[in-house]
Amino acid sequence: MDGQQTRSILARPIAVLRIAACLSCSIVFVITGCQSSSNWLQARKTPRSPLAAALKLESWKGPEPTERTMQWLRRYDLVSASEEKSEQEFIDVVDQVASQRQSEEDIYALSELAFIAGNKAQHKGDFAAAFDLYGISVANAYLYLVDEKFDLQRNPYDPRFRQACDLYNGSLEAVMRLAQRDGPLTPGTKREIETSSQSIQLSIISKGTWRADQIASVEFASDYQTKQLKNQVQRFGLGVPLIMVYRPDLNRPEDQFYAPGMSVAATAFLRVMPNEEDLRNGRARHNCVIELYDPLRTSDVQLEDTRLVPLETDLSTPLAYSLSDPLLQDNDVATRGLLNPRDSQSVQGLYLLEPYDPQKVPVLMVHGLWSSLITWMEMFNDLRGNANIRDNYQFWFYLYPTGQPFWTTSSQLRQDLANARQVLDPDRRAVALNEMVLVGHSMGGLVSKMQTLQSRDDYWNLVCDKPLAELQIPNELRQQLNETWYFEPNPSISRVVTIASPHRGSEFSNGTTQWLARKLIRLPEAMAENTQRLFAQDAALRKSPLLRINNSIASLSPDSPVFQTMLQSPHLPKVQYHNIVGVVPEDNVLGKVISRGDGIVKFESAHLEGVASEVIVPEDHIKIHLHPRAILEVQRVLMEHLGQLKANYVASESVSYPSSGSPIVTRRVNEKAVRIPR
Repeated sequence: MDGQQTRSILARPIAVLRIAACLSCSIVFVITGCQSSSNWLQARKTPRSPLAAALKLESWKGPEPTERTMQWLRRYDLVSASEEKSEQEFIDVVDQVASQRQSEEDIYALSELAFIAGNKAQHKGDFAAAFDLYGISVANAYLYLVDEKFDLQRNPYDPRFRQACDLYNGSLEAVMRLAQRDGPLTPGTKREIETSSQSIQLSIISKGTWRADQIASVEFASDYQTKQLKNQVQRFGLGVPLIMVYRPDLNRPEDQFYAPGMSVAATAFLRVMPNEEDLRNGRARHNCVIELYDPLRTSDVQLEDTRLVPLETDLSTPLAYSLSDPLLQDNDVATRGLLNPRDSQSVQGLYLLEPYDPQKVPVLMVHGLWSSLITWMEMFNDLRGNANIRDNYQFWFYLYPTGQPFWTTSSQLRQDLANARQVLDPDRRAVALNEMVLVGHSMGGLVSKMQTLQSRDDYWNLVCDKPLAELQIPNELRQQLNETWYFEPNPSISRVVTIASPHRGSEFSNGTTQWLARKLIRLPEAMAENTQRLFAQDAALRKSPLLRINNSIASLSPDSPVFQTMLQSPHLPKVQYHNIVGVVPEDNVLGKVISRGDGIVKFESAHLEGVASEVIVPEDHIKIHLHPRAILEVQRVLMEHLGQLKANYVASESVSYPSSGSPIVTRRVNEKAVRIPR
């Protein structure tokens, strides 16, 4: 059974179907067989190669040159040599011809033919020859693309230009795969490779923020294909997209927030260094440096002559690779968080799926009822496809047990954010952390909004007509009540986006669902014990209906006075609110039988007055945050926020990050450099 199909039952809140939905939910709760394994990633039978079609790499006849290269071979009467000589001997002949003319056409032909010869040698098991031939291919593709002497000949509108990029990337990946046969290629690796014709010193250096001991292993992104992510976030350029499996180091403060199994994207770029003579045997000695770049920090590589080379990047495949960790499996975590909050508190907290960057503004995403942080992956993936967002924002996620009242979760998030700021930025020097954006779906929107409100005495007055200080209760219980019902707005939060949130409660919370929740949700023993102790300690508390609410379903009742208080609570002037409301179209089957809304939350409850923006998305409650219009609205809000930050900070030269001296949101590579080709 699919978890999404199961939850879609909840999107029918009409009177007749509500009972059926509740009964169906109870069956789902009992049966654990509905939990599914990860379907985010699948290993390919053969690595993906953009050269596969052009060079017929998967043909039973073996790879073949393109027609234009065949024309080049016919022109120089080399067709027979390609059929009669060995791969290495044939490439030696081609090299001689290309060396005499040194035109961009000759260099390209040499690169393509060397790649094909390397592929054939590799299939024969002659790995030393294959390494040599792939090396010739990548070196000549590099020259074709960036050598100044070809500037006047190079035609960027020629399809062969892009194919030269593919030759560079494909031959570099082949070289790395062969080199990896002798051990993993992690940052800091140095490898001496002796072939029949040359000596190669291969060095792997990090141009990102990772150290060698932080990388457990390196995988090639081309070995996998994503399955559930609808869009593939990638960028075309030079380099080999990689998956670097992160090894946590608890001595680094930020590592405690990294999700288990976190993998980061990287791109390998080869610089071809000048040749040297090896005095020991007179053979050519090549120094090759493979630089590993972080595409979340660097989008271009600057060459020695100041021109820029765009990096080939893939952000989606490393993300999908990360999602294979059991903690991130949606059905299991979401259901345990709803039904068994006491066992889910051990995994509650903030999670990062990318390295922490003090110069990027955090976007905290808070999921809703019967969900987990995995629900944000579609939006997260799409938002990172925007270069401005990728360059200036980092994404955090909050995982919490959704079976508890939302005001309890709000209190815990308040403490978790304060702890994170203390751990990550104890001296309050990271300016970007003062401009946080919260995005919350459903109940997560309520949790998010409460981070920005000032309680005064308003919430406690809903609980009890007796001042908290006058209650005859132990100090530990008084402290717990104080943390839940008394709070100040978090000054680090600048914007909140709520998506399909029940700002006035949801009729889904009714007598039937509340009864089921009481029967099925296993609350933490400490919570139940504290409630009983409170009732026993002071008679004034025994009359409080809010203290008797011990699960999330009951806390969402439209009758709860908390909602009206939230709508009237003061907040900091700097905070801006944005709202996204779901309305199922009337021509939809569900839309014909429900009141105007998303099937769980009526429009009247989801709508907000006085917000900076509000948009209506034609989708139901379960899928609204996956809808393109909702994702585009969040993207618009983040771009608006970024524009405001630029106006506030970049315009003032005196405002900068004390830790780095770099003004906020100025992360682009030297814009005066010239992008190839020129």
